[in-house]
Amino acid sequence: MSNDVSLDINQKSNPVQTVAPPEEDNNMLRATDKITALYCRLSVEDTKEKGGKDDPSNSIQHQQIMLMEYAKSQHFPNPTFFIDDGYSGVEFSNRPGFQKMLAEIEAGHVEAVITKDLSRLGRNSSLTGLYINYTFPQYGVRYIAINDHFDTIDPNSTDSDMAGIKNWFNEWYSKDTSRKIRAVFKSKGQSGKPLCTNPPYGYIKDPEDKNHWIVDEEAANVVREIFHLCVSGYGPQQIAREMMRRSYMNPTAYARAHGRATPDNRTVGDDYTWQNSTISHILTRMEYLGHTVNFKTYRKSYKNKKQLKNDPSQWQIFENTHEAIIDRETFDIVQRIRDGRRRVTPMGEMPILSGMVFCADCGKKLYQVRGRNLPQKEYRHQESEGTCTTGSDLTCKR
Repeated sequence: MSNDVSLDINQKSNPVQTVAPPEEDNNMLRATDKITALYCRLSVEDTKEKGGKDDPSNSIQHQQIMLMEYAKSQHFPNPTFFIDDGYSGVEFSNRPGFQKMLAEIEAGHVEAVITKDLSRLGRNSSLTGLYINYTFPQYGVRYIAINDHFDTIDPNSTDSDMAGIKNWFNEWYSKDTSRKIRAVFKSKGQSGKPLCTNPPYGYIKDPEDKNHWIVDEEAANVVREIFHLCVSGYGPQQIAREMMRRSYMNPTAYARAHGRATPDNRTVGDDYTWQNSTISHILTRMEYLGHTVNFKTYRKSYKNKKQLKNDPSQWQIFENTHEAIIDRETFDIVQRIRDGRRRVTPMGEMPILSGMVFCADCGKKLYQVRGRNLPQKEYRHQESEGTCTTGSDLTCKR
């Protein structure tokens, strides 16, 4: 490989990286102002294509060097890198680099798209074929996969039928990898080892055993206070405000401040802002009882990375696997409060019986309604126009 290519390579995900051609290489530019999109992609599964060992030939750096050398040798104009580092090839919509490239294509700014091979474009045979056979031609974009000898305008290159077969094998590889990962994941979960990447707020991983959690006393005290406030009658919104009033860092900020990994999709924002959903989540986690709870979520397909909630009957609970932060009595009280959760009315009253009384006619829960035009407190169905008053044995009048 030629040594005259020098790139300033950013190893982190960088959706767009424009590389200007050297001033002395003027024959690389043509009359067109369009760019040549050099697309690089790498995911975890792509680094282990050779007997389970990391494959350096798939690295972003290697792809950049190969694509730039090819663009120079074939005199493609204005080469521009679009990079997705750490993104699966099964999905397209969640890749920032690909979406940026697609926007340039739809704007008519791209002459050609070049990848190392077909699998770099994607491992979903249907969508990959759609982009190659429809989207790219629709906008007059030439597509080249170097190692697969595929070129949409070269009659001597791999034909579209063979490319379709290769795309199918690329998808099969992703499917097979996903199947193996799920099998390992299931085995680990059934053995009682925690499946979550990071322990819940209030715990840290044991330095001597990554599958064992130990109490982080500083955060655990905040968790205990959250449960105590709930037992005292505070709702999630009120607890969140109290956390902010006391200047407690939220769980994400706390983990980041202590050098622990946090999901990439969480913005820094205000480190002391607590969301109601965060409080609600903490109040329902059985892990604070000292239990390991596995299989709380699942995915419908390897093509869809969205996690869905499993029915609690599908959970596997392993008791007393680590030290508890909350005792069983307190936890059960909080769950009963949460089941009949109440909100302060606009008139500043706490409806004590809301969600805890039921209609004698239909059996549905009744909620307190209070207004200036109402002579007394009434209990109504949330979706009903009829009312149940305290003087009518809490029966609904429909």
